Amino acid sequence: MDLHDDARSMAGDLAELRKELHQDPEIGLDLPRTQEKVLRELDGLGLEVSTGTGTTSVTAVLRGGARDEADPKTVLLRADMDALPVVEETGLDFASGNGAMHACGHDLHTAGLIGGARLLAQHRDHLRGDVVLMFQPGEEGWDGAGVMIKEGVLDAAGRRVDAAYGMHVFSSMYPHAQFLSRPGTMMSASHHLSVVVRGQGGHGSSPHRAKDPIAATAEMITSLQTMVTRRFDIFDPVVITVGIIEGGTRRNIIPDTARFEATVRRFSEASAVRLREGIQDTLRGVARAHGVEVEIEYNDEYPLTVNTAAEVDFSASVIRDVLGEERYEEMDVPIAGSEDFSRVIDAVPGAFIAIGAVLPGLDHETAATNHSPRADFDPAVLPDAAAVYAELAVRKLEALAQA
Repeated sequence: MDLHDDARSMAGDLAELRKELHQDPEIGLDLPRTQEKVLRELDGLGLEVSTGTGTTSVTAVLRGGARDEADPKTVLLRADMDALPVVEETGLDFASGNGAMHACGHDLHTAGLIGGARLLAQHRDHLRGDVVLMFQPGEEGWDGAGVMIKEGVLDAAGRRVDAAYGMHVFSSMYPHAQFLSRPGTMMSASHHLSVVVRGQGGHGSSPHRAKDPIAATAEMITSLQTMVTRRFDIFDPVVITVGIIEGGTRRNIIPDTARFEATVRRFSEASAVRLREGIQDTLRGVARAHGVEVEIEYNDEYPLTVNTAAEVDFSASVIRDVLGEERYEEMDVPIAGSEDFSRVIDAVPGAFIAIGAVLPGLDHETAATNHSPRADFDPAVLPDAAAVYAELAVRKLEALAQA
């Protein structure tokens, strides 16, 4: 069976589905219209379909016709479905107009896995085990994967899955139609830092009679950057980026309080405790120097995405065989973004794979990045993604059956 040829024959349908998803994006854990579209596309494929209670997730189990009834093997394939609170500026004729945007390509992920489901359903008689299709809401900061795991997605086929695979498109960074991954750490862990600085308000002309939380906040932000460069090995990097600063009402008023929020990223478990302690020590030290109080909230978000080395090797061999030797390469360094698919491959062996989906004619080094209001993705990668999804399941189940 040539799944890639079959996938190419559905290229137009997958591109149209992607447009439909793109034009009607939804945010967070509650994606009723997206769920409805996915259920419609899965209808008639002969799958055991269930929906979540804590999210509008969709889990579909495909039973292979050649499975070992006494010892069935199972592979999970995942696609995330949610969008971002970004006002789209692509100018596409199918652009979103509802204030949300598929600026991270999850519309392609969903369409690609629908294509993979169709391929697997067409060839179910040859399938040596079961496939769990995981259509997940809430990847963008809502921990949808964690919710689905708690609701049993890893055991949806009646037993724990043996391996799991996910993919992610990129509108920049990587060459067009290139598939990439790496063993070990693939993506960073993420944390949320929220800080409130409490001082004493006063007149802007007499700062010595007040305790200025804005001056303290400014020094805290710069001191955090210095702390990173002086307390962490450059070969085990840490990133702290402040995205929110709030304080004050007029230029000549020193306020009582100011606040800021930051995203914090790390690439190893070794730095986890030192990072938390370093942030707290730095902020409290600056607060003491300014005579202000500081409240620190530091929350863990997504853990490191750590690929299983053997599953990366397996995925690379499948991609090279299906698409061509030149279509796969190993990443030199991890991605600084974070992913809740990390929770899946923390529980079972698996691999996360990147796909370069930069539009033809654009330089992947300068094209608009994921999360940009101008990010756009080439739908031509959809048949390849569908074929790779399906082939990963087919060949992994074959290997597990023969082990």
